[in-house]
Amino acid sequence: MIPVLQVGDRTLTTTDLLPLLIRYQLLPQFCREVLIDQAIAAVECSADETEQALQVFDVDNQITDAATRQDWLMRHSMTPETLTDLVTRPLCIEKFKHQSWGNKLEAYFLTRKAQFDQVVYSLIRNTDPGIIQELYFRIRAGEGTFAELAQQYSQGPESETEGRLGPVPLTQPHPTLAAQLAKNKPGYLFPPTRLGEWYVIIRLEKLIPAQLDEPTRQKLLDELFETWLQERLSQPQPLPASPVPLAVASV
Repeated sequence: MIPVLQVGDRTLTTTDLLPLLIRYQLLPQFCREVLIDQAIAAVECSADETEQALQVFDVDNQITDAATRQDWLMRHSMTPETLTDLVTRPLCIEKFKHQSWGNKLEAYFLTRKAQFDQVVYSLIRNTDPGIIQELYFRIRAGEGTFAELAQQYSQGPESETEGRLGPVPLTQPHPTLAAQLAKNKPGYLFPPTRLGEWYVIIRLEKLIPAQLDEPTRQKLLDELFETWLQERLSQPQPLPASPVPLAVASV
């Protein structure tokens, strides 16, 4: 048994680490970070990128000179090299995402577009089907505006917004409503519909098709990266025949 870490009065050995990682529920996160490090091992940052990352780190940690940086390194058992790895790691991860999936985003976006489309619609809901039926005909006849009637009769929080909801993802409304909203034109007033305990009237206000803008690109990259990572984590890994010696550290 090789001692690797001193924590208080306890000396931890190589055989202690795995059971403790499991006990403290840290093993999944540890494995995740190891796999990420393996993935980005060949990714490099330029000198300018590294310097900028260090400057941001200094500002975030109130490091104002070499002495305060050295103090931080000592308190965290780090060297300047490991600090550089720490601050450039997020950038390397982003570079890895772009290298791996950047040229596949447009095709992937098309498969996911429906889940990013947004909708604005107006809603009146009530547990009394007779009231909903009456309101539907009043709106169609112009005997009251949707907003006025929603404020007066809708029994959900939408009564505070004149019945108006959105923009929200098209996947957020009830699936029955979402399917109808997706295939109709703005201004369409849906006949009374029952959804569970509610009777509802819906009017489509606006459909907002998703665009492959920068926020959406980032979200898709993150999604692809996470899917890839979870697949890697689900693969069983063979254990080494004997522990690998590690340098002794103390806390």
